[in-house]
Amino acid sequence: MLWAGWVALVALFVWCWRIMTENTIWAFAADAPRQAADIGARMLPPDWTYLPELMEPLWDTLNTATLGTLGGVIMAVPVAFLAARNTTPSRRFLRPVALFVIVASRSINSLIWALLLVAIIGPGLLAGIVAIALRSIGFVGKLLYEAIEETDSRQIEAVTATVASPPQVLTYGIVPQIMPAFWGISVFRWDINIRESTILGLVGAGGIGLKMNASLAVLAWDQVAVILLLILATVVLSEWVSARIRHGII
Repeated sequence: MLWAGWVALVALFVWCWRIMTENTIWAFAADAPRQAADIGARMLPPDWTYLPELMEPLWDTLNTATLGTLGGVIMAVPVAFLAARNTTPSRRFLRPVALFVIVASRSINSLIWALLLVAIIGPGLLAGIVAIALRSIGFVGKLLYEAIEETDSRQIEAVTATVASPPQVLTYGIVPQIMPAFWGISVFRWDINIRESTILGLVGAGGIGLKMNASLAVLAWDQVAVILLLILATVVLSEWVSARIRHGII
């Protein structure tokens, strides 16, 4: 049986490989290293005089990530409480609806959300903010509702024993237990959203991605190098800030 499984796995791999490479032009693939080296050479040295023009788009990118995260968290909190088994008012109706919202949000990449929103509300930062928010609902909602379901039932029962109302049980029995997880999830999602918001400008959602798209259009590779290095530095800094905040909270 084990060998049959390995044979089936190899056959599946070969079949998938044939489908994926059916339209591949292997002459282009063979020439890829030379093309990559040529582009890399054109990126050097980076055009550091272009850096001042990137400060405002970078600020827009950070604002897009921050406001999008805030909006996503605000919308995800009620969805999480509706999705959790121990807090949903209706397991037969509201919980499936909340789970569907979470799955739908997580299934569509923020770049796809941005494409749709640029077509609906027009290009600009608003489309990027809403795209980040809609993408964040699924991530925050899923992790938060799992944290709600993992709360200690003994603490909830102790609050309930005081003849507390359902809102009081929620406020004093559940919320204090999930607050560390809530802040950790929110900061972690903010860190992810900074990375995702850097490319939303490629589809017209503003930010530093818009500058990258403009530089790529005119083949200004020395400017592209500066943009890539700036994005790298921003992501590294946001990762450090996120890790410090999560460490302080947890």
